[in-house]
Amino acid sequence: MTNPAAKLRGKDRRYLRGLGNALRPTVYLGKEGLSAAVIRSLNEAYANSELVKVRCERNSPLDRREAGAQLAAATESHLVQVLGNTLLLYRPDPDDPQIALPE
Repeated sequence: MTNPAAKLRGKDRRYLRGLGNALRPTVYLGKEGLSAAVIRSLNEAYANSELVKVRCERNSPLDRREAGAQLAAATESHLVQVLGNTLLLYRPDPDDPQIALPE
């Protein structure tokens, strides 16, 4: 599997961070860590939106940066930002992308 995060430019990351400001976390990473249920929940969130916020709770066994990298790899998405205990992930819809990245 290739690293999809290498495809995002700094300009794209800034744009996505701006869009992510208004979002609320939809996936929570708790004491179970990176489980199949979390991956399934994240994939369901991608069905509704291309940009997803994930909240790493205090009782999560994973470091937030490590969790972000693992979630991005598991769901073939881009880790846009790690801010506090919140991760911002982006996966464009292959058929009908809703977010147009700047040129």
